[in-house]
Amino acid sequence: MKAWKSWRALFAFFGLKMLKDGINMSGDEGMEELEEVQSDLKKKEDELEESGEVAGDVEAGTVGTTPKVRSGIHAIVSRVFLQAFTMTFLAEWGDRSQLATIILAAREDVTGVTIGAVIGHALCTGLAVLGGRMVAQKISVKTVTIIGGIVFLIFAVASLIIGPDS
Repeated sequence: MKAWKSWRALFAFFGLKMLKDGINMSGDEGMEELEEVQSDLKKKEDELEESGEVAGDVEAGTVGTTPKVRSGIHAIVSRVFLQAFTMTFLAEWGDRSQLATIILAAREDVTGVTIGAVIGHALCTGLAVLGGRMVAQKISVKTVTIIGGIVFLIFAVASLIIGPDS
């Protein structure tokens, strides 16, 4: 029962913290990060074109590569896969969703939590990949943070209503 109360408290804490952070954010917060990522991507594209590895427009899908023997881990998986994996793994390590998943797994069926977390994260990340540019231009980080806070508070209230034995 004590773990159940801790779970509620963490959901409420994360929800209130995200709401506070979202309310205190400026409307254009996160745009600097988007511009930095776009600048880094442009720089990498330029470097690859200069080295002769890539020719064409990466975003348009008109990319041609010169034949090159790849060695080590790059022979098995692509560079973009390694970058995406590393970035996602490091960004998610220790974040609120991971902590919430740990708490949920401590209280509920581990298999169900694992499958739900993997599918939920895959869908969330997939939507971010597919609609990232559009979403970044239409919805501010402030809005996403406030929505996240509300969702955590809904989980906290739901845990009060549902209870540990439901």
